[in-house]
Amino acid sequence: MARLSGQPLSLEEQKQLAVNITHVLSLYGSIVDSYIIEFFTDNLWGKLPYSWQAVLTDLPSPQLAAALLEKGKPEEVCYSVVWPLSLLAFKATAHTLAFSRTPRGRGGTPANGRPEEFRENRCQSSKLNPLFRKHVKPKKQHEIRQLGKVVKKLSEITRCDQVVDIGSGQGHLSRFLAFGLGLSVTAIEGEGRLVDMATKFDRELVWALEKEQARRAKDPGEVSLRGPSHVAGWVDPQAPWREFLLPPWPEIDPAHSPLAESGPSPEAGATYDSPGPRKIIPPTAPCGSGRDGAETDKAGEKGPGRWGCMAAAREEQGGSPDPFRSRGRGCIPNGPHPHPTALNPLGPLAEGRLLLTGLHACGDLSVALLRHFTRCPHVVAMTSVACCYMKLTTQEEPTPPGLAAPPPSSTHRPEYGYPLSAWVAGLPGHTLSYKAREVACHAVEDYVLRLRNESPVLRTHCYRATLEMLIRAADPAKRRLGVQTINKAHQLAFEEYARLGLQRVGLDPAAPLDRACVDAMLGQQQNVVAFFSLALLLAPLVETLILLDRMIYLQEQGFQCQLIPLFNPSFSPRNLVLVAAKAGLDSALATLAGED
Repeated sequence: MARLSGQPLSLEEQKQLAVNITHVLSLYGSIVDSYIIEFFTDNLWGKLPYSWQAVLTDLPSPQLAAALLEKGKPEEVCYSVVWPLSLLAFKATAHTLAFSRTPRGRGGTPANGRPEEFRENRCQSSKLNPLFRKHVKPKKQHEIRQLGKVVKKLSEITRCDQVVDIGSGQGHLSRFLAFGLGLSVTAIEGEGRLVDMATKFDRELVWALEKEQARRAKDPGEVSLRGPSHVAGWVDPQAPWREFLLPPWPEIDPAHSPLAESGPSPEAGATYDSPGPRKIIPPTAPCGSGRDGAETDKAGEKGPGRWGCMAAAREEQGGSPDPFRSRGRGCIPNGPHPHPTALNPLGPLAEGRLLLTGLHACGDLSVALLRHFTRCPHVVAMTSVACCYMKLTTQEEPTPPGLAAPPPSSTHRPEYGYPLSAWVAGLPGHTLSYKAREVACHAVEDYVLRLRNESPVLRTHCYRATLEMLIRAADPAKRRLGVQTINKAHQLAFEEYARLGLQRVGLDPAAPLDRACVDAMLGQQQNVVAFFSLALLLAPLVETLILLDRMIYLQEQGFQCQLIPLFNPSFSPRNLVLVAAKAGLDSALATLAGED
């Protein structure tokens, strides 16, 4: 990550930035720690400085976007009234201390927030081979193409073509790396169902290639016929590198596992704001058990699992016993077979050097990449795109909401997902609440677009906060209940929304409403939006601190790293890629994300 001059921050500058962020969060952490559903029950508006309330009350959404969340030149911002210096300083500090999310050489963002590659077709990237677009949503097409290029460059720099893709889901990135870029890829995924789907998609691609080759009577050229090798198994961030994958555990039957439907992903710009109920998943699971787990359904990929490696560790049928040997078309199975036990791709039997990658590895799974990079002698480089920071384990919260309870404590000192570095761990006020880490996963750019367009979806937070008031009035013991997302809530009259919400939490949906009280709360919709905007202003600071902690940790271990804003942030909000290598590659790392 670079300073204003374009030069990367030194280690000392990174440490000072972490000091500054923890200081700011200690002053304003109550904003980012607040649940917007408690706007009325906890009088969140009344907790803001009076001078802030005076200028933000009923401020139109487009002005909130321009004056608060967008990072423009001060002289270009039009204020309808004079803002207090404390609020202006708060805004300037938040923008200044956060890592830039603008990809290098791509300063402009289209008005609709979509990359230029989707100008002609909203669903098909013009820069990605059609073979790799099948079953893949536009956002994922954009991500696998961009990250694939970085992995390929890193492979060339390190002269290492063996890649381990952790949390591979349906294998979209692995497929592009292997078939499209000619790399030798082992894809590790914690849910056997997704491994089966990935293998099916690999087989479909091979059939399409062979059909095209026969039709044209010539070599397919830029596409390789060597596909990835798929492995089903959990990755334990606390295990020694020799135990990267443990022996198989029995499959968990989803129909009998203690899972509950989860709300939409905050990265998708969701307005759902309640901590539960959620699916119970291991802290090492990728964005819900596979980064692509719902590509054919909907976003919010989550699945069953167990703590750490305690799940099936199996190699995909038909694959070579050694994940790095003899992989050609023979690794594409012709039918369902039992999964044999997988070899540890990082273990002592691994051949040569390895490159780790993970696209939107969830919670502690992204931490596993870092730890195994630092500890395994076979790994020479890594790329990590993190997400779901609220699922990180911490000393204060070793089992975040929605994660399975950890196994009994052993003689080893437990290691948590945050903080990793000794420096950040020693800073006063470095702790981050579950809610602060959850807010850091929201799509700020998407919310700005909603503010600009005065989207009707903005009323949903006010609806939910008003519903919370009604729930507690009926039963004070019911607090922060997980009201599953009400479809198209913003299009409903509040009476209908309240009826559905009360019914879902076990209260009488026909109970009469105090119309005057409800109207008074609904009349404060813009204040709810303004408070949530203040929280989103701090969200990039929380993400910056988490990623700073990881960068400092790698350097404490003696390794070089760079943080690269790679994806279009309006299209893919978690767009910062952490790249690290063990050799002297300072100048080379800085060139990994040039102009597209």
